[in-house]
Amino acid sequence: MRILLMWVLNAVALLGVAYVLPSIEVTSFGSAMLAALVIGLLNTLVRPVLVLLTLPVTLLTLGLFYFVLNGLLFWWAGNMLDGFVVHGFVAAMLGAILYGVIAWALSALIPDKKA
Repeated sequence: MRILLMWVLNAVALLGVAYVLPSIEVTSFGSAMLAALVIGLLNTLVRPVLVLLTLPVTLLTLGLFYFVLNGLLFWWAGNMLDGFVVHGFVAAMLGAILYGVIAWALSALIPDKKA
């Protein structure tokens, strides 16, 4: 149940990013749900490999290259889907940062299941 709630909150975060940044377009809530799923899958399956492969560059840039990886994955998701469009790499980097912050803030509203 928590995973479904997190999926919906990530879709809401994506809609928030599209509202704030005019260079990112989401056509509907269904498109946001699909884009949140694709971004989650890319972050789970592809990001660890890319982080490992680009570790020397990340160390040389003191971790700033990690923002480039986030932007690339966000941009890639925008290129794969029709209802989710990202216009440019800079917009993808800003969108990925904003998406991460909004998704983190929304996930903080959900209580942990420790009790």
